Amino acid sequence: MSKLEQILILEPSSDLKFKGPFTDVVMANLKLKNPSERRVCFKVKTTAPRRYCVRPNSGIIEPGATLTISVMLQPFDYDPNEKSKHKFMVQTIFAPPAITDPETVWKEAKPDDLMDSKLRCVFELPSENDKVNDVDAVKATPALNSSKADGLSAPKSVSGALDDSEMKKIVDECKRLQIQVGKLSEENRQLKDEGLRLRKTQRSDHRTSNSNSLIGRESSASSLPSLLVVIAALFIGFFLAKFIL
Repeated sequence: MSKLEQILILEPSSDLKFKGPFTDVVMANLKLKNPSERRVCFKVKTTAPRRYCVRPNSGIIEPGATLTISVMLQPFDYDPNEKSKHKFMVQTIFAPPAITDPETVWKEAKPDDLMDSKLRCVFELPSENDKVNDVDAVKATPALNSSKADGLSAPKSVSGALDDSEMKKIVDECKRLQIQVGKLSEENRQLKDEGLRLRKTQRSDHRTSNSNSLIGRESSASSLPSLLVVIAALFIGFFLAKFIL
């Protein structure tokens, strides 16, 4: 049995072109059109999966519908002398009437039911004419904007109002943040005052204990001579009593 012909119409049909410079992500679009009266499941595969990001890379296309696939080439060091060997394949199959899980359809698909189309990746650098056209387009933009100034006056006022509302939100947010900063500063100041008070209390307690110990030493020192005087008086009284008797 011969292989089924691709039911989807691809645009482009053969080469998927990416125009540099390739220092940033470069995107190319691939359109898939379903001209049949049946739903079609599709998958997009590539020989270099790490170099490309495809969205969506699988799904279902309804009868008569067209779907645009975004193919994003990641930045790389481009060498004009190196021929690109990257390829893409769009694989399709008619969806069953009561489809619930597309992955199950692919797992149970028979090779004879599969259809596919292959595309070659082509890398191009912008030509000098393209650069000149881009510069002309940039120069023409101010003139185009000035010629439509009257017609765009109402939208500008609306955007200005939106800008004012956004600015008011920003100002309110700044005020709220300033209030929070003030509260935090006040709490920080209170904590510092509490720390200073505790340190002063500890110092005063230490000084009080030192002074009490000093007074005790002084009192004990002062009581020592008094005791000696009493002892001396007793001895003198004892000797005087002996002499008198």
